[in-house]
Amino acid sequence: MAAAWGRCVSRAWLCRTAWQGCGRNYRAALCTELKRPLVIEEVSPRPVQPHEVRVNVHFCGINFADILACRGQYQERHQLPFTPGMEFSGMVLETGTDVSMVKEGDRVIGLPGFGGMAEECIIDHKNLWQIPEKVSLREAAALPVSYGTAIFALEHRACTQPGETVLVTAAAGATGLAVIDVATNILQAKVIAAAGSDEKCQLAMQRGAQSSVNYSRGSLKEAVGKLVGTGGVNVVIDMVGGDVFLEALRSLAYEGRIVVVGFAGGTIASVPANLLLLKNITAMGLYWGRYRHQNFPVFSRSLSSALQYCQEGRIQPHIGEVFKLEEVNDAFLHVTQRKSTGKPPTPLNTWCCKNPATQAAVPPAHLALTGANPSPPGQPQEQTSVEDPHV
Repeated sequence: MAAAWGRCVSRAWLCRTAWQGCGRNYRAALCTELKRPLVIEEVSPRPVQPHEVRVNVHFCGINFADILACRGQYQERHQLPFTPGMEFSGMVLETGTDVSMVKEGDRVIGLPGFGGMAEECIIDHKNLWQIPEKVSLREAAALPVSYGTAIFALEHRACTQPGETVLVTAAAGATGLAVIDVATNILQAKVIAAAGSDEKCQLAMQRGAQSSVNYSRGSLKEAVGKLVGTGGVNVVIDMVGGDVFLEALRSLAYEGRIVVVGFAGGTIASVPANLLLLKNITAMGLYWGRYRHQNFPVFSRSLSSALQYCQEGRIQPHIGEVFKLEEVNDAFLHVTQRKSTGKPPTPLNTWCCKNPATQAAVPPAHLALTGANPSPPGQPQEQTSVEDPHV
């Protein structure tokens, strides 16, 4: 499978289709067949509707949900062929007649649901947010899903208070690092980061966690107990599921809260209800994307908060590898082989490819993808929402 993903990068350039007519074609990554490599094709632009905006996409964040969608394993199914890409940053090219909130030349982040992995994207104006002056396009592309989820999980669901202790699993993934950033720098909480390797634990500590636990080395509950004593932690943000979820649940203090965000381990655990009763524990879920349809004002506020915090310098998204658009299959492979930390972006109209270790910039060029979260071991389950499955 790895070889197939790799071969498609060169083959994609041969898959372009010409468009006869006026207007400028643009390139897009297309899923033409489930569980097969994406192809890069030239796509003909369509007119914008009165409520829509055409955006020149600069960076597109890669989320594990994009990979699940291309496998046909995400809860939202798309008709083939489709272009993945849930979040992007770019500049407005054109607005529909009913659009007044943004204008040509504005820098924006967009949440199209899908369609972001292309040089252009047409999107409903309600799904755009203007980027503040001090936030770069690259940073902005890494904010929406990861930081929107983190802010929602900590503030809206868990109601985290200053001085409380937060345990976050899959701590080296994009959402895990966002949880550390928000909990530490916005909410003044103490964070214990749990991850699957010493390297990932070290990254989490560098990003602000006060303590870390490598849960591949033994019992998570015992390790947390050594750090906080018998009292336990106040809040758990879990993105792994399975045995890690159960151990995290048993690490909670009296009246503790656990928020289920995803199932990176590939297993959905059953909740032992007696533990909830004995400690008066609250267990809750978070499917962040659903708030867009169920409670848009609250959903929008989480994004506005993320942009404001970044503008003020209070949070700083960690960006991993950066890939060009034609390297989209390499980017997916990077994520599924569990090499990624933070959110890898794909630059679409900027080839700005930086090595996180050297910070040496590659000369700018065209479409880039910022990779996101690593895949769970084994096949993900149907109807599983995995916003950030980095273990």
